[in-house]
Amino acid sequence: MSDANRVLIFDTTLRDGEQSPGATMSHAEKLEIASLLDEMGVDIIEAGFPIASEGDFNAVSEIAKAAQNATICGLARANTKDIDRCWEAVKHAKSPRIHTFIGTSPLHRQIPNLTQDEMADRIHETVTHARNLCDNVQWSPMDATRTEFDYLCRVIEIAIKAGATTINIPDTVGYTAPRESAELIRRLIAEVPGGEDVVFATHCHNDLGMATANSLAAVEAGARQIECTINGLGERAGNTALEEVVMAVKTRHDIMPFTTGIDTTKIMHISRRVATVSGFAVQPNKAIVGKNAFAHESGIHQDGMLKNPENFEIMRPEDVGLSATNLVMGKHSGRAALRSKLAELGYEMGDNQLKDIFVRFKELADRKKEVFDDDLVALMREASADPAAEYLKVKFLRVICGTEAPQSADITLTVDGVDQQATAQGDGPVDATFNAVKALYPHNARLQLYQVHAVTEGTDAQATVTVRMEEDGVLATGESADTDTVVASAKAYVTALNRLRVRKEKLGGKDTREVSYKDAG
Repeated sequence: MSDANRVLIFDTTLRDGEQSPGATMSHAEKLEIASLLDEMGVDIIEAGFPIASEGDFNAVSEIAKAAQNATICGLARANTKDIDRCWEAVKHAKSPRIHTFIGTSPLHRQIPNLTQDEMADRIHETVTHARNLCDNVQWSPMDATRTEFDYLCRVIEIAIKAGATTINIPDTVGYTAPRESAELIRRLIAEVPGGEDVVFATHCHNDLGMATANSLAAVEAGARQIECTINGLGERAGNTALEEVVMAVKTRHDIMPFTTGIDTTKIMHISRRVATVSGFAVQPNKAIVGKNAFAHESGIHQDGMLKNPENFEIMRPEDVGLSATNLVMGKHSGRAALRSKLAELGYEMGDNQLKDIFVRFKELADRKKEVFDDDLVALMREASADPAAEYLKVKFLRVICGTEAPQSADITLTVDGVDQQATAQGDGPVDATFNAVKALYPHNARLQLYQVHAVTEGTDAQATVTVRMEEDGVLATGESADTDTVVASAKAYVTALNRLRVRKEKLGGKDTREVSYKDAG
């Protein structure tokens, strides 16, 4: 297999992924995710948008200093201030990259109000400036797939001559179909002078559900870098999912003779961590990493699986880091068994962390007859909450509910280290609980989403509750699991408020819509 068939994986979970409405990661969580991406073999990590905020700058800078293997990339708009700030953040990386962009389609040219010639001059100046700082420069014509082909060729040629080493072709609004994606890449490589000397990349959004197909079609046409995110996280319907393109190439190597550097056995663990820290749960039927991806319920399927797993599985669960078995744990299980089971699920930990998890596990086992893999994953999500984001914490909750109103909730919250108590009524126990929280922590946030699903089967199953809140244009999501649905609801609600508080501080009180020109794809 020649190097010509090597496909680079460019992960933008920490940049484009974090732009999902309601998604937010703390500084420590960003560093953790970057470390996991680095360990699993991602070639380029787009660590953030340094000019966006001091927090983004610091995160990109620390990730750049810590990375052992991956190229660390920062995003910059087409102006020298952005590019200089980006370089300051990434310059300490073993392998730094500046990624600069501008919208080139007729619609996007109206944003900076530039003519075609003025934009061409801007591209030449800014890419030249970036290349004078860094020898690894990526350039993106935002909304490339809706840009006039002749003009797209013109500005790509300008970027290449100015020193860009990677040309990314974003399908910014997820408009393209696979055959169009392939044809565009094929024509650009063939017709743009110097196109054969640079790496062409593809950056697809999933608005029509074709992001993975478009990315793979582009690779077959000659693109050698795929921009993607863990779990397909991203604005609107999301980005190309890393796990999907990587496993598609690995599984269908017979028709796609390409390779990546990804250690696929680490996929499930990082998928779960991203779901936890972003607050975006993975849908059960999600390809590769969904709860049902390797589940078989129908009698015909189960019989076929028993005879030969290949009858109904084109991948092995262990290929993506999923334990092939679902052994039951219980209150008599010991610490060594718990460590072994968690290791199978992708969680490695030190003795002190295991000690804390073991206490939580025993508490859960006392409430449940059987503790399944999914229960342990939910437990790890709870245990991995960022302490810095726990301004509010549920300490005590008791509710009165039933057929006769009013329902009420008595809650004790720890607010910035101080215990406070309140009682409130509501239309049901959850509404009463949320009203009690609001009495202790007044806010104007609006509940956009309240969702409950069982982690496992049975009346003693843990319930996972997802809550999404919006205040002044800022969105945040919280998730929590507990055998008591109302307790899980309270914790999820408080988690969302904590995240909302952190996100608003990060944005300096700005409406997120004021930072709308963040997306390079």
